[in-house]
Amino acid sequence: IRDSVGVWVRSEEAWRWLAHTLTVERFQRLLPETAGFEVRRHVLPRLYALNFTVDGLLGEGVAAQARFDPQAKAVGEWLRSRHLDIPEVLL
Repeated sequence: IRDSVGVWVRSEEAWRWLAHTLTVERFQRLLPETAGFEVRRHVLPRLYALNFTVDGLLGEGVAAQARFDPQAKAVGEWLRSRHLDIPEVLL
């Protein structure tokens, strides 16, 4: 089962920062529980967005999981709660 997490910004300047900063490696450091899984990054420049897919994070699905978030509804919120240094001009 594949989990999908989308991240987007509102300006071209913020997009350049996001696309350069949020790599697969950084994503996995921010969400260490994804480290043992295949993570793919999909770049969507016209939407100023990145989409990350994580193969296997959900295991065999909701009924087979003991994780705190078996349906992965909160993975995006978990990522959003992580800390990154953001250039002041983007705030």
